[in-house]
Amino acid sequence: MNERQMENGREKLLADFRRAAATAASLEVLQTEIVTAIAQSLPGYDWTGFYMLDTADSETLVLGPFVGAPTPHVRIPVTQGICGAAVAGGETVVVDDVASDPRYLSCSIETRSEIVVPIYAEGEIVGEIDIDSHQPAAFGSADRNFLEEAARIVGAFIEQRRPENKNGSAGGSVD
Repeated sequence: MNERQMENGREKLLADFRRAAATAASLEVLQTEIVTAIAQSLPGYDWTGFYMLDTADSETLVLGPFVGAPTPHVRIPVTQGICGAAVAGGETVVVDDVASDPRYLSCSIETRSEIVVPIYAEGEIVGEIDIDSHQPAAFGSADRNFLEEAARIVGAFIEQRRPENKNGSAGGSVD
């Protein structure tokens, strides 16, 4: 697949994500659709998943829907790993060679590179999209832009589903 075909594929996926966000019954349904579509469509995205901040403990990320090999990291303190670094720094983290990054929490001996993109809702980080690749330096600016837009779509979905945005009352959790 050449770069033009990849870009067209990413644009189609984003359109699909926007349509899914308009009709998804819950956040989990939307996330499952996103990780499944990414895994099926983008070569080199070998593990694709969501980590969301625990609503009872904002210092811990909890594994959500994912496609790929099982991971022992179902809960990650925000002070640990590349996933934690993305939350702590509030921005996308791209690691071209996970073996050379001391923050990396090993999930698979096959993983060579990783990108983690925070998801914001109402100005606060609520989770992240995490992608691992078996190829070194697998993620470029087009991947970053694509995943940051996917994160914005998920963040907007969360904002629209918050109870205070449905009926004017505060509190509660996302579907």
